[in-house]
Amino acid sequence: MEYITATLDMADAIRNVLHTTIQSIYPKYYPKEVVDFFCQHHSTEHILDGILSGNMGVITDGNTIAGTGCYERNHITGVYVLPHYQKQGYGSQIMNHLEAEIIKNYDTVSLDASLPGVLIYEHRGYKTVKHGICELENDVKLVYEIMEKKLRVD
Repeated sequence: MEYITATLDMADAIRNVLHTTIQSIYPKYYPKEVVDFFCQHHSTEHILDGILSGNMGVITDGNTIAGTGCYERNHITGVYVLPHYQKQGYGSQIMNHLEAEIIKNYDTVSLDASLPGVLIYEHRGYKTVKHGICELENDVKLVYEIMEKKLRVD
């Protein structure tokens, strides 16, 4: 298991991680409109922006990109692990790397948690500070948790 900074030639593999994970996991929690929203949000252009920011990384099992994570300032913007690699520590390693980068400049980290991620983040010490809502097509509402964690205690 190795976490490295993402490069432009990894964009297609990262898109595969994002879309495979969303299409496999999210339908268990959300209606089709939400699944479609997340897939559209994680477009190739969005992925390229993340890579160019220098704040996106990938975790590999040697040859395969098993997961990805990204942050902007003190906000974790996404953590995704292919279903086959879940519950094996890949997500924890991604979070460890993202938090290690963020703590260099910030005392607190935040993220928007999807329903499948809330318990995972709570186990890492994140607390819900408010609920977000996004209106989608067909009167569907995406409700999510806005969570924070103190990285440094004064």
